[in-house]
Amino acid sequence: MDFAYDERTEELRVKLTDFMESHVYPAERDFEPTEPGGPHSWERPAVMAALKAEARRRGLWNLFLPHSPLGAGLSNVQYAPLAEITGHSPLIAPEALNCAAPDTGNMELLTMFGTDEQKQRWLAPLLDGTIRSAFCMTEPDVASSDASNISLQITPDGEGFVVTGTKWWSTGIMSADCKILLALGVSDPDADRHSRHSIMLIPRDTPGVTVRRGLSIFGFWDQTHGGHGEVSFDNVHVGPEALLGERGKGFAMAQARLGPGRIHHCMRMIGMSERAFDLMCARAQERVAFGKPLAEQGDVQRIIAEARVRIDQLRLLVLRTAWLIDTVGARRAATEISEIKIAAPPTAQWVIEQAIQIHGAGGLTHDFPLAMLFAQARSLRFADGPEEVHRMVLARQQLKKRYRAS
Repeated sequence: MDFAYDERTEELRVKLTDFMESHVYPAERDFEPTEPGGPHSWERPAVMAALKAEARRRGLWNLFLPHSPLGAGLSNVQYAPLAEITGHSPLIAPEALNCAAPDTGNMELLTMFGTDEQKQRWLAPLLDGTIRSAFCMTEPDVASSDASNISLQITPDGEGFVVTGTKWWSTGIMSADCKILLALGVSDPDADRHSRHSIMLIPRDTPGVTVRRGLSIFGFWDQTHGGHGEVSFDNVHVGPEALLGERGKGFAMAQARLGPGRIHHCMRMIGMSERAFDLMCARAQERVAFGKPLAEQGDVQRIIAEARVRIDQLRLLVLRTAWLIDTVGARRAATEISEIKIAAPPTAQWVIEQAIQIHGAGGLTHDFPLAMLFAQARSLRFADGPEEVHRMVLARQQLKKRYRAS
């Protein structure tokens, strides 16, 4: 693969970098996390609307949808350096560009499997940024990383379905702009474990849908992508138009959604790491301890060198994975997707932790973005499958490959 940016990527990279400097970073103070006990609103600050309008004006809109005329038509390799830039400010930049989870994955699902009617009703306004969405997969009472545990019931009822159960960590659901829920549940309990699930499109205002509460992360409300919440479905009746794709194909569709979503997270985590690295280097040069700047202390130099190597290694692995998805598809790049999902969160977490340490106690406060970045990196060790599951999958793939070769 060629590591040079092509003309289109470079054009967008310059535009996006300028947008971050002129609009996103100055707006960060408006998006600081708040404590659960204090005053809080799940609605985004008014400046987000202005950021979205400016991003659209600059042509920085729907960059995520690969090889599609509905988006910017970029490949994953072209999108990678742009997603990395948005990771410098993960609470703001992805949403400002309409490139934030869970909407990105939900739009990809609707693009691949939606009917014309579903695309008109839900995909069009999502692409336009006039509504938000939620993806409801994780459940509070079971280990949801094993999809066979999913217990939300989708029961045929005449021509439609009745949906019953509870989900949590449903990203996006706390926003008033969230109008549609994509819920994974069991529609065919007697089928094999990969043919038991379906995905339903459930309008948020459907009777029986109740958002019980928002969920905090490390003691703060996380406004990223519309917040995370717990939602119950109490005998929710929906028509046949609510079924996305084929009945019993929900597991396969969820995997098709999560593959690209995982690489997007990893792209942004490189940017989170770079933001922390820049802050760490600046702090090391500014602060003096024991008679000389921190940057001249041997242990600090070792940390800076190690951080540089880890970030660059991660970037190369993510770029290779993006290239493979573009050339052979996400299914055949499943091994590499698991690799980056294993590598990216702890790498970002380690770099950010070192930056916090070099900042001293100030790194723990919201005077700097490091505490926010650390919380984001730590939470992404669970998102789209915990790293333990990816390790298990990767190990099985490698053992099977060597067994066949022997």
